[in-house]
Amino acid sequence: MSYLLVAPEALSSSAADLANIGSALRCANATAAASTTEVLAAGADEVSAALAALFSGHGQAYQSLSAQVSAFHDQFVQTLSLNATTYARAEAANVSPLQQVLNVINAPTQALVGRPLIGNGADGAAGSGANGAAGGILLGNGGNGGSGGTGQAGGAGGAAGLIGNGGTGGTGGAGATGGTGGRGGWWYGDGGSGGGGGAATSVSMAGGHGGAGGSAGLWGAGGSGGHGGAGMSGADAVNPASTTDSSLNGAAGRSNQVDKAGHVTGSNGGSGQPGPSGVNGGSGGSGGNADVTKAGAFTTSPVAGNGGNGGAGGAGGADGGDGGAGGYARATGTGAAVAGLGGNGGAGGAGLDGQGSGSVGGAGGDGGRGGFLVGNGGDGGIGGTGGAGGSGSGGGAGGAGGGHATIDSNSTNAAYNSNGNASGGNGGAGGDGGDGGRGGSGAAGGAGGNAGAGGWLAGNGGAGGHGGAGGAGGGGGLGGNGGDGAAGGNAGAVSGLASGGNGGQGGDAGHGGDGGSGGEAGQGGAGARGGLLGRSGAAGSVGDGGVGGLGGSHGGAGTGGAAGLGLGTTGRDGTAGANGAGGPAYDGANGTTGLKRA
Repeated sequence: MSYLLVAPEALSSSAADLANIGSALRCANATAAASTTEVLAAGADEVSAALAALFSGHGQAYQSLSAQVSAFHDQFVQTLSLNATTYARAEAANVSPLQQVLNVINAPTQALVGRPLIGNGADGAAGSGANGAAGGILLGNGGNGGSGGTGQAGGAGGAAGLIGNGGTGGTGGAGATGGTGGRGGWWYGDGGSGGGGGAATSVSMAGGHGGAGGSAGLWGAGGSGGHGGAGMSGADAVNPASTTDSSLNGAAGRSNQVDKAGHVTGSNGGSGQPGPSGVNGGSGGSGGNADVTKAGAFTTSPVAGNGGNGGAGGAGGADGGDGGAGGYARATGTGAAVAGLGGNGGAGGAGLDGQGSGSVGGAGGDGGRGGFLVGNGGDGGIGGTGGAGGSGSGGGAGGAGGGHATIDSNSTNAAYNSNGNASGGNGGAGGDGGDGGRGGSGAAGGAGGNAGAGGWLAGNGGAGGHGGAGGAGGGGGLGGNGGDGAAGGNAGAVSGLASGGNGGQGGDAGHGGDGGSGGEAGQGGAGARGGLLGRSGAAGSVGDGGVGGLGGSHGGAGTGGAAGLGLGTTGRDGTAGANGAGGPAYDGANGTTGLKRA
């Protein structure tokens, strides 16, 4: 007796393909019908008419035959579709009694030992970390372990019975270990693969270790170890929104102070106070004025006060405070009128370092042992990648240098004398830009899992798992811009020498932050021995060291202040301020690549 095996799904698919072919043929025949069944004669002679009639007859005969073939094709497709439905119904009807018989067979063993005689074990629910159920005692695969919730290990794969494969371990929750693969059938079957370790969700949490692969019984391959979970990357440093606190500003100097000798002076402005973290430095106070005409004194050499220096900006990229303006001086005699100097700008605050290194990647799981008699050992799992370091934040800008006060709204002079000499005050220097923050270091990659041994008689040993790559270092923050120097004060005199003040020097650019170091590479797992008729497995390769972070770029240099003008018949201009320093030498250094030990 011969048996016929039928797949209802294949019959249904074939019927659909044949229906499409028939539809395409009908379309082609309909398109050709008009031009082939009514052929026009080439001329009015009898030969042309006879040829046209001959070809038209052939076309009509073809259309008649095509109609018969199309009808047969439709009948064949209908029969094929009907048979597919009939076979499917018969298959469903036959399965129901077999399932009832299987239920009767499994009921006693299910009641006695909690597992069926024949059948696959149930899978653990996702997110529960539940173990997979064991397969049938005689035949059946173990169920897969359920994935773990946050911080919960994945469930173990269920074990097979006599014949069958072990279930796969569930993936671990955040930072948790993957489930162990189920044991293969004790007579025949492969061990289940270990579940992957859960990825870390914070820098204080390492990636979870991969679960170990399940061992085989007498004959079968060991399961592969699960991959280690990846470490968490460090957070990038973010400068807070800088604020200004007026209480940090320096007090203004007192004007037109007359001592016992009749000298008129202005006192110096107070320096601004440095800002705490995230707060801009205070501005320097303006210097006091020295004006003989307002003091009511007869001295001929008034000296104005200097502006106070600006305070340094707080950490977190806050800006430095501006320098205070120097006071003005005015005399009416033959003495010298000396204006006050502008205060220097405060330095910008340094950027913040990257917020810590990333966390370490998890180790790969060990491979399962091959069958006791015959079978290859399982490969070790790959180690998890280490977390990357966070990037540093940028430095703050330096404060601008203090300028000079003017005598009144109609004059731009900082110093004036009707007969004697007059000297304009020098502009204050700009503050240096703050340095960028350093990038965080990358974390080490996880070690690869060790391989499982091959069977005693025949079987290759498993290969060790590759070590995980180290995390990349974080990038350095940008250096802050240097503050601009202030312009020197103008001086005016009717008959004496008027010397304009020198412009203030621009602030130096802030250094770029150094890049963070890359994380160390994970070690490869050990290969395992083979059987009498097998090869030993190769050791896993060392992972790649993490790439060092890029150094931050330097900030822009401050612009030097303009020279003050000397006004009058014997006036002499001051010198322009020099620009601040800047250039490639001020870029942060790139981080070093992580170590890769053999």
